[in-house]
Amino acid sequence: MSTPNTNPLSYNSWVQQIASMAVVLANDDNSPGVMQFVDAPLQAIVPMILNYAELRIQRDVDLLPSQTTNNTYVLTAGNPVLDIPIDDFLIVQTFTVTQVSDGTQVNEYPLLPVSKEFIQNCYGGAASSGTPRYFAMVGDNFGDGADTFNKVLLGPSPNFAYTLRVTGTIRTPSLFKYAVAGNADTKFTWISSYLPDLLIMASMVYISAFQRNFSATSDSADMGLSYEKAYQALRLGAIPEENRKKAQASGWTPYSTPTAATPTR
Repeated sequence: MSTPNTNPLSYNSWVQQIASMAVVLANDDNSPGVMQFVDAPLQAIVPMILNYAELRIQRDVDLLPSQTTNNTYVLTAGNPVLDIPIDDFLIVQTFTVTQVSDGTQVNEYPLLPVSKEFIQNCYGGAASSGTPRYFAMVGDNFGDGADTFNKVLLGPSPNFAYTLRVTGTIRTPSLFKYAVAGNADTKFTWISSYLPDLLIMASMVYISAFQRNFSATSDSADMGLSYEKAYQALRLGAIPEENRKKAQASGWTPYSTPTAATPTR
């Protein structure tokens, strides 16, 4: 990642920030180059603290950087089901079939999302094979525990080994992956670089639960609530900014909502 114009958080600087705000000690005595909380129970839940904060931000803000494209899928002629590895996409948005002639791309066809019943009724036999036009998300194999694939039903069944371009959203990497010597001070994630304020506030909400300051009977009943309010205020600013990046702001434009006039779509 290039050097951002913000004050990004590395893993070590995140630990130091949390240590200061939660009033706990942190050092790298046990793991040179990697900051750790002195309190062993707190250190043990660091992965879940970052899970809570980072996953919450991604669900709340719908980050543009979480959208990606993969065009390495190749269909099997006669097989109407495509297996997409479960870790490739969190949410599949679009499919595009690529037709190639003599090694040159000649056409791309976007597929329309429909119900699996529509495909089963209209393209149930092998005789109806052709260039796929529709897709339906089916899910994983029964008994697999959703650990392997997301299955996609195509209609009609492909009559050729077409290449398929898939777009969708992924889970962005966690800051915890850089909790190793050599990376803990120098590596950043997109969230820790461009939404470090949200990351800290969301982390402190979870810390409030760890410190038993998460209910009306706690020693500091307003701690969790205060951090939650701070997080919500920042979230309300981050969402329209992210919508502007995707041209999903006012009037489907990349501009802020004007106070004097609202453009039409």
